[in-house]
Amino acid sequence: MQAEVDGKVIELSEAGWLLELEEWSEGLAHEIAKNESIAELTDEHWDIINTAREYFTENGVVAEPRLFTKIMKKKFGADRSSQKYIYSLFPTGLIKCANKVGGLPRPKGCS
Repeated sequence: MQAEVDGKVIELSEAGWLLELEEWSEGLAHEIAKNESIAELTDEHWDIINTAREYFTENGVVAEPRLFTKIMKKKFGADRSSQKYIYSLFPTGLIKCANKVGGLPRPKGCS
């Protein structure tokens, strides 16, 4: 699978995961989001993407959902931290969708 951003072809896995993490860009995030049935990335989407990317940069692994909920609650408050809220923005949730759009590696056991 491939995505084209700014005239550059970027390789993705068959399931749409970025193969070379350093190739991620906001433009690529928009392309991956389209593949995930997200028409537009709003500020709320970016809050989740940026928080997930910050956690990965600091810890070298993607955050598991329960921990991520705690991080979001601390950063944005209870109304923007629930799994229901995350699923309202990313149809297949944090692990399968938000991390993919954010250009993070595919967690073990995730298709």
